[in-house]
Amino acid sequence: MMVWIAGFVLLLIKMGLVLGVLLFLAAYLVWAERKLLARFQVRLGPNRAGLFGLLQPMADAVKMLVKEDIVPAAADRAIFLFAPVVVAVTALLMFAVVPFGDAVTLWGRQVPMVISDINVGLLYIFALSSLGVYGVALGGWASNSKFALLGGIRGAAQMISYELVLGLSIVPVVMLARSFSLVEIVAAQAAYPFILVQPVAFVIFFISAMAESKRIPFDLPEAENELGAGFHTEYSGMRFGLFFIGEYVHIQVLGALVAVFFLGGWRGPFLPPPVWLLVKIIAVALVMIWIRGTLPRLRYDQLMAMCWKYLVPAALINILVTGCFILI
Repeated sequence: MMVWIAGFVLLLIKMGLVLGVLLFLAAYLVWAERKLLARFQVRLGPNRAGLFGLLQPMADAVKMLVKEDIVPAAADRAIFLFAPVVVAVTALLMFAVVPFGDAVTLWGRQVPMVISDINVGLLYIFALSSLGVYGVALGGWASNSKFALLGGIRGAAQMISYELVLGLSIVPVVMLARSFSLVEIVAAQAAYPFILVQPVAFVIFFISAMAESKRIPFDLPEAENELGAGFHTEYSGMRFGLFFIGEYVHIQVLGALVAVFFLGGWRGPFLPPPVWLLVKIIAVALVMIWIRGTLPRLRYDQLMAMCWKYLVPAALINILVTGCFILI
C-alpha cells in the first residue's frame, strides 16, 4: 500500500513539474517571439513591463483573466465554451509520454524520467493530435460566424492532411528503432541521432509539424488579413487565451518530438538530460519563429498541393528506400 502511495505521489510531482515548465515556457516563448520578430522588422518589441519587457507575459495573463468573456448570442454555447479546452488539454496531454532523461535510482527503486512510458507512445501522440482537430473545427462552427466557420474548415482540412504526412515521415524512424515507445526510440539513438541517417524524414516531419501547429507560412486557419482571426475570431478573454496556450504548448510538443525522433532526445554531453531536452525544444521553437519572420503565407491551393503532390510521395518513397536498406 505504501509503495502504491509513494508511486502515486511521485507521479503527481512529475506531472506538476512538467505542467509548470510547459506553461512557463509557453508564456516566455510568446515574449521571445515578439522580441525576435521585432528585431527582424527593425522594431523594439515589448519593453515597458519590467526589464527588457520580461514581465510582459504576466501582464498579458492578467489582461486575459480580467477581460470579459463574451459568447455571441447566436453561438452554440456549450460547444463554443468547450472547444478551447480541447485544444489546450490535448496539447498538454501529449507530453505525458515524452522522456526527459534516463531512469534514476530513488529510494532504492528505478524511477523512469517520463510521466508514462507506454509501448504505444507514438500512437498515443497521434491520437491526441487527431482530437486537437476537433477543437479548431468546433470552435469555428459553434461561433456561428462565416469567417470563423471558414477558418475552422480550413484548419480541419489542413491538420488532417498534414497529420497523414507527419505519420508517414515517422515510419522510417519506427523501422530503425523497432518500437512505438518514445523511450525506446531515444535508446536506439545511443550511437548516433537519426537525423544523420534520415535527413529526408526530418525535413518532411519538420514541415508537417509547422503546418500542424498552424504557424506562418501555414496559418491559413487564422489568416488575419483574410478572415479576421479565423476559427477564434469570436473568442475573447481567457478562452482566447486557451487557444493561445494550446498553440505554444503544441510548439513545445513538436519541438520535443523533433528532439526525440531525430536529435537523440535528452542525450548530450556535460549538461543534465532534462536540460538537453529543453535546449533542443527551445532551438526548434526559435527556428519556427525565424521561419515565421522570413516567409510569406502560402495560398490554400499551394498548401494542399505541397502536402498531396510532394510530401506524401516523398514520405512513401523514403519508407521504401529505408526498408530496402534495412533488408540489405
